Amino acid sequence: MTSEAFILDGYIDEPACFGVSPYISPYVRYCAGVCIENGFSVTYSTIDELRKNPSLICEIEKKDLFIFISGVTVPGKYLGGTPASANEIFGIGSSLKNPVKCLGGPVVFGSSSGGGKTAQKENYSCYDYVLSGEISSALNSVLKGGRPFGDFRYSLIDKRSVLGASVIRQHPKFPYVICELETARGCSRAVKGGCSFCTEFLYGMPQYRTEDGIHSEVSALFNAGAFHFRLGRQPDLLSYGSVTEDEFPTPSPDKIESLFAGIRNAAPDLKTLHIDNINPGTIAAHPEESKDALSAIVRWHTAGDIAAFGMESADPAVILQNNLKAMPEDVLKAIEIVNDVGGIRDENGVPHLLPGLNFVMGLSGETEKTYELNEKFLFSLLKSNLLVRRVNIRQVMPFEGTKAYSDNTIGQHEARFKIFKEKVRKEFDLPMLKRVFPFGTVLLDIIIEVSGQTSFGRQLGSYPILVGFPYEISEGTVIDAFVTDWGFRSVTGFEKPLLINKLHHGAVKKLPGIGKKTAVNILAKRPFKNLKDLEALTGKLAFSEYIEF
Repeated sequence: MTSEAFILDGYIDEPACFGVSPYISPYVRYCAGVCIENGFSVTYSTIDELRKNPSLICEIEKKDLFIFISGVTVPGKYLGGTPASANEIFGIGSSLKNPVKCLGGPVVFGSSSGGGKTAQKENYSCYDYVLSGEISSALNSVLKGGRPFGDFRYSLIDKRSVLGASVIRQHPKFPYVICELETARGCSRAVKGGCSFCTEFLYGMPQYRTEDGIHSEVSALFNAGAFHFRLGRQPDLLSYGSVTEDEFPTPSPDKIESLFAGIRNAAPDLKTLHIDNINPGTIAAHPEESKDALSAIVRWHTAGDIAAFGMESADPAVILQNNLKAMPEDVLKAIEIVNDVGGIRDENGVPHLLPGLNFVMGLSGETEKTYELNEKFLFSLLKSNLLVRRVNIRQVMPFEGTKAYSDNTIGQHEARFKIFKEKVRKEFDLPMLKRVFPFGTVLLDIIIEVSGQTSFGRQLGSYPILVGFPYEISEGTVIDAFVTDWGFRSVTGFEKPLLINKLHHGAVKKLPGIGKKTAVNILAKRPFKNLKDLEALTGKLAFSEYIEF
């Protein structure tokens, strides 16, 4: 009789890997591969599904093996799913009696209730094994009768990633799942001790995965039904394949080109190919090589992509004290280069590749002046007409093993933090969104995640913009839309094509340029035969090209 394993995805979020639904992390797939190579059949589900259906615990109880993968080392806000809490991890482990219970993921570094609080290591003795080191090798060691620690070897990961690819079909949102892909483990800045708050340097200096390994995994995922991919599991994509071991390795544009071209060949009908982390210090140190590498990305990726910059602070004193990546002038230079290469728009008006900025507050050396310098930097970007897709502002969540664990300013500037965040949202994010997504920009394949009088949806990709629709659309519906208005962190949209004769009554009243009186007249005189008849009543409409009858 075949042994049975159950993998529960509690979601992971760490500096160089993301796996909160609709993302599926590589760790899940690697562990599925280990189970399969050891003769187990695999059932997969998520913590959200268990919350909706608590009786799922009875199914888990019947299995021979239970693997819980979870852990957040970067605090965030999530729409598609909610990561497992320490209480849930403990409660689930304590309730199960029959299966061999394994726990793994960034949870081994500790946990916290959110940013601005120090992470603490938990006692998860209710699990038979807490997997450390490389998670899939640790699991394999346990299944072979060894200790729960795994050495890191990409040759094994390559094999297991292919074996476990089909597990994505069991994701509750399949086929609308984005597969996080790994290209490297470890950080080149480990040579200088890494950033004070970051856990990635704990993996050591970078080890780069081979192109063949990545391409084989993409092919297996594509054959399993995946169309959406992100190269996210690395601290700096531009350093991929670099032969230098400096703090800022020299990019190899040819290797970036070959990597992306091979992914396109492995998944010829893919719909999303995005990236995540780019070190602005690498771009500043090697501008020409970085420009060529970024150009290769733009040739092969899909538009709407984001290069996430870990800026953290615009205060030179904080940068030096926390060994951060780049001075403000270096970040500005990197922003300019990404705008130059990626600011071109596709046929729908969406920029190909823009930088995203991450700020971390509560670091050592932070003062009231730090916030002034951060604001000064951001508002100088507005004046310069450079584009930034999004600004993430969070409070540090220090972990044991990092300098910030014992050296931080948590709680010292709470009032100023709130003022800074609100000011950025109102005075920076809003005008910037208007530049990035001007009126009429078309966003394709938006998946409705929240249905109601105002429905909300997003595309699959890196930090996709939240789109609000002023009418009810069923959850799970996939639509195209055009942008009509902007909020601080979202845009308002209407379906494309806009079926004016069928549009919800309340939505007609919220069409741009349509007042209440005109809306009433539209509703009274529907159906219209053509645009000429409609505009005889309304006058020229700014969105006329999107209307169908």
